[in-house]
Amino acid sequence: MLSIESIVSASRRIHPFVNKTPILSSSLLNHWLGHKIFFKAECLQKIGAFKARGACNTIAWLRENNKLDDTAQSRPRIIANSSGNHAQAVAWAASQFKIPATVYMPENVSTVKARATAAYGAEVVFCKNRLETDAQVTLTAKQDNVYWVPPYNHEQVVAGQGTAVFEALSELGEIDAVFAPCGGGGLLSGSLIAARALSPHAAVIGAEPLNANDAAESRRKGSIQTLQNTPQTLADGAMTLAVGDITFEYLKQLDEFYEVSEADIAYWCQWLNHLLKVRIEPTGALSMAAVKQWLAKQSDSKTVLVVLSGGNMDGKTAQKLWCTDYLTSTPCLTG
Repeated sequence: MLSIESIVSASRRIHPFVNKTPILSSSLLNHWLGHKIFFKAECLQKIGAFKARGACNTIAWLRENNKLDDTAQSRPRIIANSSGNHAQAVAWAASQFKIPATVYMPENVSTVKARATAAYGAEVVFCKNRLETDAQVTLTAKQDNVYWVPPYNHEQVVAGQGTAVFEALSELGEIDAVFAPCGGGGLLSGSLIAARALSPHAAVIGAEPLNANDAAESRRKGSIQTLQNTPQTLADGAMTLAVGDITFEYLKQLDEFYEVSEADIAYWCQWLNHLLKVRIEPTGALSMAAVKQWLAKQSDSKTVLVVLSGGNMDGKTAQKLWCTDYLTSTPCLTG
């Protein structure tokens, strides 16, 4: 298992490249809910998502440990598979180290994320679905001097993602709970490590779409469960078919885990965009539904940290998000 030292090392590696994102809050939301809620705004990170941290740390670690052979007959190449934010992160991070990258993406990926990936300099290869994407990257990874940066199931990816909560808790000090969304579990795994070290009494709580609840099913059954089809959810950053064997070991240690309906994802995405005045994608907002459910069970005032994982959203997703106006219903802990 990784230790806090791994996250401290990751923070040192990526410091010259990534943004130290701000911590936001809404006095109105705090008043309505009766608790203090702080938001780590990774929507303002490079490429618009926390994924920049894990990708940058992994490639920097590869360089630091001479894993990429520039003297070989074939040039070193970074490859990745992703539904969006990790794709952009790998493309961006590889460009920082002047290493060519190829990213495999499913055809149903967010258009804006696919175009951004190409704009950062990566070759984008579209596959029919997520299963085909995963199979293609596994095959390519067998080539000489090719290194696969997985979206979550890699120790250096986890360490990099953990730097978000490490930064936040270094600023805030001890709090009562940390919330983060779950796709493949990399962000939650890193958040758990950071929180256990910097705020050991804090509950660490995950959330994922009910329509893509492989992690929740895995926690219930005690073994990794795989979805058979690509899930349909607004939270496209959490459409993974299964968590990894590395991340699952951390997910089992979480204090609580919530499954969030599509209506609740849309509700909190609309309200957080309105209250915080920043662009937040549905995956970044889904944790607030878990926050509400958890706070409703508390008998005294709590201080919590929520990781806003990203802010990349295309027009189709925005249309689906706003087809119902949820701003007519004020946030509260009852009802």
